[in-house]
Amino acid sequence: MLDLVVRNAKTIDGQKFALGISDGKIVEVADEIIGEGHRELVLDEEHYLSPGWIDDHVHCYEKMTLYYDYPDEVGVKRGVTTVIDAGTTGAENIGDFCELAGKSKTNVYALLNISKWGIVEQDELADLTKVQQDAVRTAIEEYPDFIVGLKARMSKTVIGSSGIEPLKLAKKFQSEYGELPLMVHVGSAPPELSDIMALMDKGDVLTHCFNGKENGILDRERHQIKAFAWEAYKKGIIFDIGHGTDSFNFDVAKQALSEGMKSSSISSDIYVRNRKNGPVYDLATTMEKLFVVGYSWEEIIKQVTESPAKNFYLKNKGKLAAGYDADITIFTIKKSDKVLTDSNGHTRTAEEEIVPVKTIIGGQIYDN
Repeated sequence: MLDLVVRNAKTIDGQKFALGISDGKIVEVADEIIGEGHRELVLDEEHYLSPGWIDDHVHCYEKMTLYYDYPDEVGVKRGVTTVIDAGTTGAENIGDFCELAGKSKTNVYALLNISKWGIVEQDELADLTKVQQDAVRTAIEEYPDFIVGLKARMSKTVIGSSGIEPLKLAKKFQSEYGELPLMVHVGSAPPELSDIMALMDKGDVLTHCFNGKENGILDRERHQIKAFAWEAYKKGIIFDIGHGTDSFNFDVAKQALSEGMKSSSISSDIYVRNRKNGPVYDLATTMEKLFVVGYSWEEIIKQVTESPAKNFYLKNKGKLAAGYDADITIFTIKKSDKVLTDSNGHTRTAEEEIVPVKTIIGGQIYDN
């Protein structure tokens, strides 16, 4: 007998089916499942089901003071089954983070900050003595199932006078581990965004891709996407939203879309202050902002499921198929007049709102 059968399931594009789950895995996807499970979940007609949402840029190591939160506050309680902490910790404290994260209901992974203490202070890459290849190597070897990539924050307040050198070091470390993903935070210059993108390769993740800063992808005088950003995009650099307190702008995202440039993944860059005070609040709200920009719900769901799973090699996540983890988000789409605010104070009104109602992680059901 199956542990759980989910009946009357429906994806955002209207496909209907049933799911059979045992031992934390999806074991059957069929038009109908004959027989009963130990538990039965029959969805209402208004419910949609997707692979569990993945937020690939959060900050959830609770012992930090600058950027911190708690995995379940940004995860399971918000319809998110998996979070990737984007470089809050480095080699010296990622072990403690791993231990704490293991107590959460939400699946937690981490990007290792190349600075050995992570974001203890805003300028963690100003002192390059904190960037040590041996420390990075040891951490990756000790926590191979927890660390899914590297993180380098390349903006003015972080690097001090280090210039482009931290990114060169990050690329050097990455080369030692083959397919290990690298996420690069961008913001105000220095360094120049063009210099950052020139060093990045296909498969590297550029987070805060639609920020409204002068050092961003939009040429404000010509009101078009800068040529070097297009070169990076066509090269295969992954554009990740990474909304955050200061890193998402409606106009930039809209102009990019009008030219045919879309993000690959939608992430929140959430931590306790922008969760409670905005403008982020949760991943669902970030998803709604891409909807008002002009993305379809089908595209949006893919960018919080299949795409981040692929980008960070989460091989058992991101799909509704036999053998994959039984991580599932159940949600509704309801009519709305919700006011959404970007990082620069600009507002749009959402006519549709996406609302998580149940979250399934490893076959366990949690109400939202």
